[in-house]
Amino acid sequence: MKKYFLLLPLVTLFFVSSCKQQPPVAKEALPQFNNQLTAEEKAGGVMTPELMWKFGRLGSFALSPDGSKVLYTVTEIDLKSEAKLTNIFEVSSDGSNNVQLTITGGSSPQWIGNGKSIAYTNKGKLYTMNEDGSGQKEITGIGEFEIFNFSPDGSKLYFTRRVKLDQTANEKYNLPKANVRIITDLMYRHWNYWSDYSYSHIFVATFDGSAVSASKDIMEGQRFESPTSPYFDEGEISWNTDSKSIAYTSKRLFGKADAVSTNSDIFLYDVETGKEINITEENKGYDRYPVFSPDGSMIAYQSMERDGYESDLDRLFVYNIKEGTRKWISKGWDFDVSNLIWADNSMIYFACSHLGTSQIFKTDLQAKGVTKVTEGVHNMGPFSLKSGVMISGLTSMSMAPELSAIDTKTGSIKQITSINKNIYDNIRMGKVEEKYIKTKDKKDLQMWVIYPPDFNPEKKYPSLLFCEGGPQSALDQFWSYRWNMQMMAAKGYIVFGPNRRGVSGFGQEWKEEISGDWGGKNIQDYLDATDAMAKEPFIDANRMGAVGASYGGFSIFYLAGVHEGRFKALIAHAGVFDFISEYGSTEEIWFPNKELGGPYWENTPSYKFSPHLMVNKWTTPILIITGANDFRIPYTQALEAFQAAQLRGIPSKLLFFEDECHWVTKPQNSVIWQYEFFDWLDKYLK
Repeated sequence: MKKYFLLLPLVTLFFVSSCKQQPPVAKEALPQFNNQLTAEEKAGGVMTPELMWKFGRLGSFALSPDGSKVLYTVTEIDLKSEAKLTNIFEVSSDGSNNVQLTITGGSSPQWIGNGKSIAYTNKGKLYTMNEDGSGQKEITGIGEFEIFNFSPDGSKLYFTRRVKLDQTANEKYNLPKANVRIITDLMYRHWNYWSDYSYSHIFVATFDGSAVSASKDIMEGQRFESPTSPYFDEGEISWNTDSKSIAYTSKRLFGKADAVSTNSDIFLYDVETGKEINITEENKGYDRYPVFSPDGSMIAYQSMERDGYESDLDRLFVYNIKEGTRKWISKGWDFDVSNLIWADNSMIYFACSHLGTSQIFKTDLQAKGVTKVTEGVHNMGPFSLKSGVMISGLTSMSMAPELSAIDTKTGSIKQITSINKNIYDNIRMGKVEEKYIKTKDKKDLQMWVIYPPDFNPEKKYPSLLFCEGGPQSALDQFWSYRWNMQMMAAKGYIVFGPNRRGVSGFGQEWKEEISGDWGGKNIQDYLDATDAMAKEPFIDANRMGAVGASYGGFSIFYLAGVHEGRFKALIAHAGVFDFISEYGSTEEIWFPNKELGGPYWENTPSYKFSPHLMVNKWTTPILIITGANDFRIPYTQALEAFQAAQLRGIPSKLLFFEDECHWVTKPQNSVIWQYEFFDWLDKYLK
């Protein structure tokens, strides 16, 4: 998804309870978000759709060079106006001295001048300020940009900017009121945006402490991007520690070749000479996220071996710059690596989805094995390490992201922010429990069970099967502002989410058992989990539902034809319904080539799992949700499914968002999504 800096109104956010406001701008001079809990919300004491939008949302964070302080951002959102405001806070690494540095906006904070000052963005411009938030001033000489990063010595920075290289039809014919696209190749749209013939390029410039000058496009003329689409992740670019070179990720493929391949590479660019080399040319899968060693002699990066497989094993490689050699450091480790951090020139930390949670691990260049650093029912990451101090994000199904400090010797975790303490103090969360069952083929299946607040084991409850998307994503201790497990539990449902065949975090073999077998073992895993839960004395087997999005949406469409009366209500969001039309309209063709086995005109066997072939067996009421700007699973999939249900006389409803994509991100749309979601379930399960 493209990243744009928003023009934010001058509004004051609700102040985090653990932070102190600084007074450079009078509080009464600014409009104020009404993010305090109402008396009704306090009396209810559980999660509600409106309350979800009162959460302060942790954004990026930056650890100071000496490890003593952490900058972090919090975004507040006003549901009524849909206005957003992001501000910068600072906290000591031990959790003390939590203060707010900006009031009228600030994002993407970064320490510069060896930790003596801070660079940040606001309303699309670049600023600096002192470490206490004073002395805010604009950096001149830089126009429109998207992401930025200063060199370690502070003398340079890189930033990205979109560069237009071709004309639209309007521009070509000088007819500005025309509304037409002339398309001659693939990848003309991606995820949620249409190509406008502009590309994200990296610019390198000099910095004298107050102004930027001598900007140079190091990708001049290239119809390629860095960072790569659709996420445009700044982690795909990094400075060397000597400030003389940059490593960046780019996928130098265009059109059809881009659509069918995942082959991205890492390029090492010499800022002084302009010379660059491709350090991963031999590998044909994904190569991403380069990170220089402390002495600048090596680059650690993530690498997938197989072209066209976006969920191949993500491996840790290290490139020796002087020798031009590569080494697979995580060889023998059967789990994906991410968020690579050098501890010194021989040890590397990384985050990893592992058995239903995400934890931090470490290994060394001798590849002697992997050591687990953290434990617990939570997700760790992203994380940073400076001067021996480690700071990490901390998340669970019962807590939105916060910051924590990790003792790298003992693995102990200390939460150092409490952004939403005022909310947690006034609501009750349901218990989250890990459960294992045996599948039909005698495999161990792990799942998370979330109970309603004030759960009474003597009662019988309606329940929901949660079907994970991906299909190879992890069902771990995630927090979602829409698919929120505690919200579902607060409505009186017991939720169970199985880590069925295909998810990550349980080894590569488990993850790969889904490709080409979408209607096979993983669907049986769902049925086995449902049958196991139906036997629990506190579950009402006559009031079970199933919900899911993306691959989870496909799962719902497929389960509709095979569940044999287990479920009384279904909800499918952005799911694949017809494999043939999906193959003919999606954009990242490598995905169906791998997951479905190839194009439909080759009589591919896995097309037998297309849900549209089993509509004659549908009997269960179904709510179908989609967004008009979803280009990976185009909204026509939902229209086809809804039309089939309607023509068969099955109780059904279509929720169509004209201004949403694969996700529903706008505040008021999201609240409507929640109300329709629970109205549908309550109608058939309560």
